[in-house]
Amino acid sequence: MKLKGKRIGFGLTGSHCTYDLVYPQLEKLMNEKAEVIPIVSNTVRTTNTKFGEAEEHIKKIEDITGRRVLSTIPEAEPLGPKHPLDCMVIAPMTGNSLSKFANALTDSPVLMAAKATLRNQNPIVLGISTNDALGLNGVNLMRLMATKNVFFIPYGQDDPYKKPTSLVAKMNKLTETIEYALKFKQIQPVIVPHSD
Repeated sequence: MKLKGKRIGFGLTGSHCTYDLVYPQLEKLMNEKAEVIPIVSNTVRTTNTKFGEAEEHIKKIEDITGRRVLSTIPEAEPLGPKHPLDCMVIAPMTGNSLSKFANALTDSPVLMAAKATLRNQNPIVLGISTNDALGLNGVNLMRLMATKNVFFIPYGQDDPYKKPTSLVAKMNKLTETIEYALKFKQIQPVIVPHSD
């Protein structure tokens, strides 16, 4: 149990279609005996979709982690100086949050927790899920790829012919990516065929 006792912030943003891939990874972190602090964006907290009701998602996250989710900026801010994290994960990370994080905007509790963790010089792990990573958001993706202490769950094109600019992380690599990030290393290869 390499992650036993590690304080890991786990932020979820609004890629609702990806949650079913992320929940097993939350469970895996709990099985590893990590101390997981769940943090959600306003979209997760308030948006009902064909992938489930907002309240259902919040309950699922809280049931898995045994903690109340942090869902406001003031709740997330103490994760900087007062209660630092060993690592901050954002998975799924939408293109919207990707572009904001790359440009130093902190208008959600998830991004506030990430900013606080960077300020403490601790690692950030991103699991992207965005339809425009190879489009207009490409510049933001590359900016974060080159940012110190920011690491990526390996990602690839999920549907190259119907959605040629879309990239999605292989969420089943999340725990392994965290283990590398805690050593300040990027798991490789980072760009992979998504279907593997």
